[in-house]
Parts: sequence; structure tokens; C-alpha cells
Amino acid sequence: MAELPMGKGVSAGKIASNVQKKITRAQEKVLQKLGKADETKDLAFEEGVINFNKQLVEGSKLQKDLRAYLTAVKTMHESSKHLYECLDDMYETDWYGRKEVDSLFEDSDLLWTDFHQKLVDHALISMDTYLGQFPDIKARIAKRDRKLVDYDSARHNYAAVNKGKKKEGIKITKPASLLERAAPGWAQGILSAHNVAQTSLSRSQAEEELERAQKVFEEINIDLQEELPSLWNSRVGFYVNTFQSVAGLEEKFHREMGKINQNLNDTLEKLENQDMSRLLRPMVPPPPKVTPSKDMKQENIINLFGEAAAPDISVTSPTQYEAPATANLLDMDLDSLQAATTPAAQVSMHDYNANDSDELELKAGDVVLVVSYENQDEQDEGWLVGVKESDWIQHKDQGKKGVFPENFTQRM
Repeated sequence: MAELPMGKGVSAGKIASNVQKKITRAQEKVLQKLGKADETKDLAFEEGVINFNKQLVEGSKLQKDLRAYLTAVKTMHESSKHLYECLDDMYETDWYGRKEVDSLFEDSDLLWTDFHQKLVDHALISMDTYLGQFPDIKARIAKRDRKLVDYDSARHNYAAVNKGKKKEGIKITKPASLLERAAPGWAQGILSAHNVAQTSLSRSQAEEELERAQKVFEEINIDLQEELPSLWNSRVGFYVNTFQSVAGLEEKFHREMGKINQNLNDTLEKLENQDMSRLLRPMVPPPPKVTPSKDMKQENIINLFGEAAAPDISVTSPTQYEAPATANLLDMDLDSLQAATTPAAQVSMHDYNANDSDELELKAGDVVLVVSYENQDEQDEGWLVGVKESDWIQHKDQGKKGVFPENFTQRM
């Protein structure tokens, strides 16, 4: 016969008692299922257990879905962060709103982090606490079931003693054959000794056993009878608080994120409205220099050099500044002309790379003095001829004049 391993502080008697309890409970359950013994029923409690199991299933599903939601929020945070980092990498240092864009990216990252943390604090932790009470109650329900079987067994044993014996102190014998057949091999010797002792069980002992089993059962039963309905009713308030927390946090998050997105959109619109057409939309190519035209706008030509020295000129610049109050450049000397045009050189426009030797090489901010074509038949549609203001100031002649596309410049 195999020897039962015994831990520290565990006696053979304790082991025998536990084994006997398991066998007695199994025997009692078999008799109840066969209709040989009645079973104590409590329909209200059974309904409470059904509700408890339903509540546990619903709560576990909510916890699982809430964790999945938090995982999705974290994933969205990472995706949003990568997306903004991509824009941040492409956003050049000298573009409008560089600092504002950096600040918006930081605000977005902080908002996502705060949203996730508040969901954990106000929803997930509460969810975990709510479900944390279920394992203990579930274990106590299982214990109550065992103690109920013990109570029914003691009750049936006491009834058998009173029915089968007429005199006090007459011994009874339990059906040892059924117990022995149900017991494992290693417990046969222990059960044999236990059954011998059981044959001397008196009516008073059976009554004491019944009272003890009833007391243990009622203690745990009364507590559960109070806790199960209370737990069942608490689900309404918990579900309301959980979803209100999630909804409120979502509403605040999207409201604040909407402000960030609006500010980013406004910044990008201002960037687009700046003279950054070369970066944000395709460059308009200059028209070909093939079509002669005599329709030059004479109102744009100002006689700067005098009738004998040079043709009329006007000023075309890559700016949108107001024209000087003076109506004609003849009314001011070269020094005043320089003073009036120098500030315009600080404003960007497009660069133009000369393709032919007769074209001007322009950089954004250059000021060009526009002069008339010596032969109007040579003028091409969309092209002007002029000399850079810097060359004119330095050389005081038109030796460095050349043609350039009008759509690469704006009038002063």
C-alpha cells in the first residue's frame, strides 16, 4: 500500500478525517441524485448564485475590453507621435511657425500620455478593484456547498439513528462496504480503523455532529445571503461610473486635441500664405521667349536716365510693398532711390537661374530696374528687360541689363 506523504503538522488523524469528509460528501451526493436522500434547497440563494456568475462573466468581459481599449489608445499615441515626428523632420528651420509647430507636437504628446494615464486611474484600477472581490466570494460559495452537503449528511445520519434504534446507547453501524469501495487503496487501512470507531456512534454523538454541521453551514450561509444581493445591485452604479469616466475623459481629450489640431492647421495655412510658393506648390515656368509683342504696358515704364542717356525704366521687385509716395523716379536722386528700394531686398521670392547669356540671374530679394526694349519687336510675351539695382548703383550704366520672366517678380 502506498504511503501518503504527510506535511509538517499534518497528523494521520487529520488526513483520515479529510478523506472521510470527501467520501461522505460523495456518498451523500450520489444518494441525493438517486433520490435516496432529500437535499436542502434555497431557491433565493440559488438565484443569487446565478446572478453572481452572470455578473462575474460580464465584469470579466468589460475588464478585457477596457484593457484592449487602453492598448489601442497607446497604439494611437505611438502612431500619432510618429506621424508628427515625420512632419517635424520635414518642417524646415526657416519656415513660418517653426517654434509653434514644435510646441504643438509637445502638447499633443503630453495630452495623449495624460489621457492614457487618467483612463488607467479612473477606469481600469476601479475595474480591477471591482472584480477583485469575486474570487473570495466564489470560494465561499463553493465552501457553502460543501458545508451544506455535510449538514444534509449529518441530518440524515441523525434521522437514521433515531429511526433504527429504540434505546439510548445502542450502537449503529454505517454501510462500510460502500465507503470502502469508494476509497482509494492507500486509505483502506485508515478507513477500516475509522469505521470501527464509527460503530460506537451514539444518538447523542449524532446529534452533536448535526448541530456542529448546521452551525458551520449557517454562519457562511447568512453572510452570503447578505453579500450576493448587495453585490448584484452594485453593478448598476459601477457600470455607470465606469462609462461616465471613459466618456468624460474622451470628451475632454478630443476637445483639447481639437484645439491643437486647429492651431496646427492655422499655422500651416499661414505658412502657405507666405511667399513660399516654391515649396508648397509647383513653380510656374517662365513663358518662352519666342513671341514678339508690342503691347508692353507703358504705364510701368519710368524715364530714369533722361531722353538721351537711356530708355524709360520702372521698378519690378519681389515684394508687395507700397510704391514710394513720389510719382516719378525723376523726382529723387540715386541716393533716395537706394533708400526707397533697399528695404525691399529683405523680402523673399523665387530665385531664377539664367538659361541664356542675355538673361538676368535673380535671387530672391533682388530689385530690378525695368527699362524699355530698344527694339519693341524683340520683346517676348511675359518677359521684361532691366538691370539689377545693385549693378546700377555700382556701375551707373545699363551694361549689365538682361531679360527676365515677369512672373518671377512683383511690382513695387
